[in-house]
Amino acid sequence: MDPSQELDQEVPEYLRIYKDGRVERLKGNERVPPSNDHHATGVSSKDVLINPETGLSARIYLPPLSGNHRSPLLVYFHGGGFCIESAFSPLYHNYINSLVTESGAVAVSVDYRLAPEHPVPTSHHDCWEAFQWVVSQTGPGAEPWIADHVDLGRVVVAGDSAGGNLAYHVAMRAGGASAALGSGRALEDPVNLQGVILVHPFFWSSARLGCETSEVVALIQAFWKAACPANIGDDDPILNPLAVGSPPLSGLGCRSVLVAIAGEDGMRDRDWWFYEALTGSGWKGEAEVDEVEGEEHVFHLFNPEKEKARLLLKLFASFINRAG
Repeated sequence: MDPSQELDQEVPEYLRIYKDGRVERLKGNERVPPSNDHHATGVSSKDVLINPETGLSARIYLPPLSGNHRSPLLVYFHGGGFCIESAFSPLYHNYINSLVTESGAVAVSVDYRLAPEHPVPTSHHDCWEAFQWVVSQTGPGAEPWIADHVDLGRVVVAGDSAGGNLAYHVAMRAGGASAALGSGRALEDPVNLQGVILVHPFFWSSARLGCETSEVVALIQAFWKAACPANIGDDDPILNPLAVGSPPLSGLGCRSVLVAIAGEDGMRDRDWWFYEALTGSGWKGEAEVDEVEGEEHVFHLFNPEKEKARLLLKLFASFINRAG
């Protein structure tokens, strides 16, 4: 058989990897340009290139401005199992636009490199580099939408699914802990990371929990194998924040955390597992949890007009303003 047609790995309905190295993404391929949504929301957006050598980039969203008021800053990491989707997809562009409208925050949505072409932890290093870039935008030559309109004492990071995993690791690095990802480069100046929003976050372990059916296990393991071929299994510290080799949760480098859970999500119990571990870790911050009953994984992205999705958007906006 022609190697270009012979499958090596597959995440059914999402991703195919062929033996010649070709990658076929079955979802999350559409891209939309930045926009000036003056009539509907007043939000403007533009794209910036953070690292020309790697292509690391981001989309910045600017809410309507009033006087000299400085806004909180949201740094967002999209989901997609580390393998699909983009900060520039309509799914994320529209949602972040709505979140900026509701919260009044300036947002930076990071377009990190995807696996399998760039295996994990490339995505984690990209997100840390992007976070460092964002919080360093002060003084001459800085990105004006951040330097002129953001209060860098009011920073929140957030992400859904795999993006929740990325947000967690950025917060751990901000607190000085990076054992799971290697030493990396520390922040030159401490950043006042106020809050973290973990939306249906992608964590895992070898211990099975109540709602983790065989179908859920197979899907998670297929994504993880595609994303991180060198992984050490379900207890890789990148995936399992409680694994041997993971930094203690008490070192999480922020003041508040919101864990958002969906009641019909196959990772519902896993997200509760993380929340309970965090609150029992000795971490000195404030943790809150919100479970939306009867809804599935990232339902709010696919059905943003639903009443439960609207309420969740308001909750996120409130958290950004309270934490920031």
